[in-house]
Amino acid sequence: MIKMLKLGIIGATGYVGAEIVRLLALRDDIKITTVVSNSFAGQPFSNIYPSLRGIYDNICDALDMDEISEKADYFITALPHGVSASIIPGLLERGKRVIDHSGDFRFRDVKVYEKWYKVTHNAPDLINKAVYGLPELYRNDIKTASLVADPGCYPTCSILGIAPALKNGIVSHQDIVINAVSGVSGAGRKSELAYSFCETDENFKAYGIGNHRHTPEIEQELSLICGKPVMVSFTPHLAPLKRGMLVTSYLNLNSQMSPTDIHSLYEDYYRNEPFVRIMPLGQFPEIKYVAGSNYIDIGIAVDHRLNKLIVISALDNLGKGSAGQAVQALNIMAGFYETKGLLTSGLYL
Repeated sequence: MIKMLKLGIIGATGYVGAEIVRLLALRDDIKITTVVSNSFAGQPFSNIYPSLRGIYDNICDALDMDEISEKADYFITALPHGVSASIIPGLLERGKRVIDHSGDFRFRDVKVYEKWYKVTHNAPDLINKAVYGLPELYRNDIKTASLVADPGCYPTCSILGIAPALKNGIVSHQDIVINAVSGVSGAGRKSELAYSFCETDENFKAYGIGNHRHTPEIEQELSLICGKPVMVSFTPHLAPLKRGMLVTSYLNLNSQMSPTDIHSLYEDYYRNEPFVRIMPLGQFPEIKYVAGSNYIDIGIAVDHRLNKLIVISALDNLGKGSAGQAVQALNIMAGFYETKGLLTSGLYL
């Protein structure tokens, strides 16, 4: 058991980095020893996020690998895809353990990554060393990993919603349809026109239709769950919310099953998972229940006319969808209680 873990956050001033600081700043077993941000180097972190004034006032560091490596043993990187792969090899060579938020190390096949992200991978030799950071599926591998690839928020919400049905063979691995809705913070802290107030307020739109880069990530993990090649029709939507995500998945049942039996199957599958909450039969998740938390809520229904299973899953894209899940993985890697610092309810209001 590590008594005081020294943590560095690279890309700390984005929304994900700020949420990690918020979750960890008051922990008595973790000390955030460096927050790296080239854009705000030399400024107190609490100048960028005044809500943390008096809680975390450390000065932001520039990205000097030798200097920051002296300060921490674990690092969480919250960088754009392509950038992470150029930074992480240097951290691993210095003996650091890393949790990465980009898509750079989520894929088992580098060709799939390069096709969907339209870049050449800078560290393909590390692909096979990375562990997909979904604790509900890879907890034991995360414990000893030197590199953990934190899943995307859409894949986390989709995979966990579908996994019990697919693993138990009650649904077809074909013709899976996923409709997903995310809050604006999922796009990151940027000033692009599409994410400005007047463009998003009182608006609702689909994007990345048929070609969103989280599609192959979902397909990869669902294929591994059922042992068959899975392809999904995935459509994400942007809603006028700061944070939160809701996914509706449609799956063809292989035989007629009662909602009660399917509900019991879901409860059994996640019985020992501290952050997965199966809603009572007939009740369904809402974003208000999970925003601000590390929980994912899942509800099921059966469309008897079409013999389809409909799964509703909801999480906070900054919680279980990114920063909270990274803290969950960090707890596992360090030998802390997995739930440490994360057993807080959703904000609701």
